Amino acid sequence: MSQETNDNLNEILQLRKDKLINLQNNNRDPFQITKYDVDNDSKNIELNFDELQEKQVSLAGRIMLKRGQGKVSFYDLQDNTGRIQLFLKKDSLGEDLYNEIKTLDIGDIVGVKGEVFKTKMGQISIRVQEIILLCKSLQILPEKFHGLKDPDLRYRQRYVDLIMDTKVREVFVTRSLIQKYIRTFLDDKGFLEVETPVLSTLAGGAAARPFATHHNALDIDMYLRIALELPLKRLIVGGFDKVYEMSRVFRNEGMDATHNPEFTMLETYEAYADYNDVMQMVEELLNFLVKKLFNSESVIYQEKEISLKPPYRKIKMVDLVTEITGVNFDNIRDLEEAYKQADILKLECNKKESIGEIINIAFEQYVEEKLIQPTFVTHHPVEISPLAKKDFSDPRYTERFELFINGAEYANAFSELNDPIDQKSRFAQQMEKKNNGDEEAHPYDKDFINALEVGMPPTGGLGVGIDRLIMLFTDQKSIRDVILFPTMKPEN
Repeated sequence: MSQETNDNLNEILQLRKDKLINLQNNNRDPFQITKYDVDNDSKNIELNFDELQEKQVSLAGRIMLKRGQGKVSFYDLQDNTGRIQLFLKKDSLGEDLYNEIKTLDIGDIVGVKGEVFKTKMGQISIRVQEIILLCKSLQILPEKFHGLKDPDLRYRQRYVDLIMDTKVREVFVTRSLIQKYIRTFLDDKGFLEVETPVLSTLAGGAAARPFATHHNALDIDMYLRIALELPLKRLIVGGFDKVYEMSRVFRNEGMDATHNPEFTMLETYEAYADYNDVMQMVEELLNFLVKKLFNSESVIYQEKEISLKPPYRKIKMVDLVTEITGVNFDNIRDLEEAYKQADILKLECNKKESIGEIINIAFEQYVEEKLIQPTFVTHHPVEISPLAKKDFSDPRYTERFELFINGAEYANAFSELNDPIDQKSRFAQQMEKKNNGDEEAHPYDKDFINALEVGMPPTGGLGVGIDRLIMLFTDQKSIRDVILFPTMKPEN
């Protein structure tokens, strides 16, 4: 920015402050106004024009555009629902009030009373009879046609982004609707919405690094939750047969287009159900959402049509790896042979992995990105599924699935492991990994073992990344565009 431009901006900002000081000196401080009675909004006026024509309405919002001069002016007022034109006429308002109105700036928040009418050009407008300044804007909004273009600034100043770009506002309205519809779907199926602790002494339920903090009164280290799973399973033990929670979880990891350190997770648990029942419920849920949102069974994401009409493809992870790479790890029982095939495929292995872990690496490296239409990837290796029940026809694998759409994971679910002896053994294996430097290995949760010893019925569990789901339904490429205030590095 040139010095001349900077000086001009400073001059404009000072003029705005001077206007405020002048108002305050004349006992008309807008910041002393505590309320304004509003009985209408721009959208309702547009939808019910015939009924409201020539009737007086009261509304409030932000001035976004000023045009006209002389004895007639037109302002655009933006409220929570959209924009409407204000028609201001000197003869009707009187010279003093009209001249005072002319000093209002773009960005100022005003209350307006007037009659609804349609101009000769056919535009629905308000014939202003009264206008009052409710808040003086001391900053300059971005240029009206382009809004905020710097992505970093858009996320840091989301409040400005929301003012300037109606499409951004629509994304977050849709987000709210999606979460509302999810709750409706689950409530109608008899699930109970619950809340579980955000802080705990163990961060379990997923493979991830937690955020650590310290509780001063108890003088203990605590962690922000990385998943909702283990407390919800305790509720299944306690006798609630269907529970869910949709809330924030926190993972101390990198940020990219599909990852933010804090994000919204949905987890559901249903007693006496298995992963097949959960698969069917996920199909029903996504189909329910796309119909509610678009009255359709498909959605366009990044110029690709994604069909959400059940049934979705179901295939084992190891079979997908064979399909894409030509290597059938299912028939390999010798670890050295598995390493040999891994070398041929140029897998990113460190020669400490089991065959099951190699299968997962091959899947991530070769398969994930190719799964465009909804695909249930099933039977994950037991080594990467410490909380899932084994497939007893082949104990190398588990009764687990992940749903992939457009190369990204959208859901993770399994028939929950309810055998306390098996769970204890798998926790011990995870602790061995942790002792060998794996910071994402699952901690040993003694109380959860105790809960399983009390007895948990066969249960189907599900986790869904809500932010990614909203990206899909709003056609957004970055998770930051569906989180109102994404995590940002401080400017200074």
